[in-house]
Amino acid sequence: MDGVRVVVLSDTHAPRRWKACPPRVAEHLRGADVILHAGDVCTAGVLDELAQYAPVHAVLGNNDGPDVADWGAPERLELELAGLRVAMVHDSGQAKGRLGRMRRWFPGADLVVFGHSHIPLDEHDERLRIFNPGSPTDRRRQPHGTVGLLDVADGALVRAEIVPVT
Repeated sequence: MDGVRVVVLSDTHAPRRWKACPPRVAEHLRGADVILHAGDVCTAGVLDELAQYAPVHAVLGNNDGPDVADWGAPERLELELAGLRVAMVHDSGQAKGRLGRMRRWFPGADLVVFGHSHIPLDEHDERLRIFNPGSPTDRRRQPHGTVGLLDVADGALVRAEIVPVT
């Protein structure tokens, strides 16, 4: 099976923070096979913009309006990418106990992608990996705006990286 290159975004907060796709984000999107957006898009136009690069899967964030839901973003989503079972949710709850909570919420998942905190995170145990790409446009207390890059092949996450874009 061929590998799949995934770009993971969250918390773009358009139009206040995302007026148009930032050039350093676009560089990564041009190589994407699939784009995952973990919520707080804020306007569905961002999802349409992203879809010009690759197919998009998104979940609703706490700042997303009816237009994002109408676009097709549910509160939780489970999908398969090149045999890897991926779950998505915007808010994974407090940091304490997060891995166990994600295992309970998504017992069939190999990887859970989430957002909300704007804090990049790549953590795992023997059963599950959880991944927050941070935000490309609203870094809050982080040194850089970030996106996530995943390479998936034959049911395995071959590479996971959080890269600065600001």
